[in-house]
Amino acid sequence: MYLTKEVKEEIFKKHGGSAGNTGSTEGQIALFTHRINHLTGHLKNNQKDYNTERSLVRLVGKRRSLLDYLKKKDIEKYRILIKELNIRK
Repeated sequence: MYLTKEVKEEIFKKHGGSAGNTGSTEGQIALFTHRINHLTGHLKNNQKDYNTERSLVRLVGKRRSLLDYLKKKDIEKYRILIKELNIRK
C-alpha cells in the first residue's frame, strides 16, 4: 500500500506540527497532495480508470477549498506551504 501509517505520521509531523495533529489544515493539504500525486501516476498508466479520475477531481476540489481557507486565515502559511509542496495556483 502506498500510504502506510508511518508515511502519514511523517507527513503530519513535517507539516502539521506533530504526528498526532491530524486535524491541522497544513497537514491535511500535504496529505491530499501526496494522494493526488499517487493517483496522477496511476492515471498515467490507466487512462480509462474513470472512478479514479472522479476521485482525483474530488480530492483536488477538497484541497482547493482547504487552500482557500488557509489563504483567508493566514496568507504567510499559505505561501510557505504552496512553495514547499510545489503547488501552482
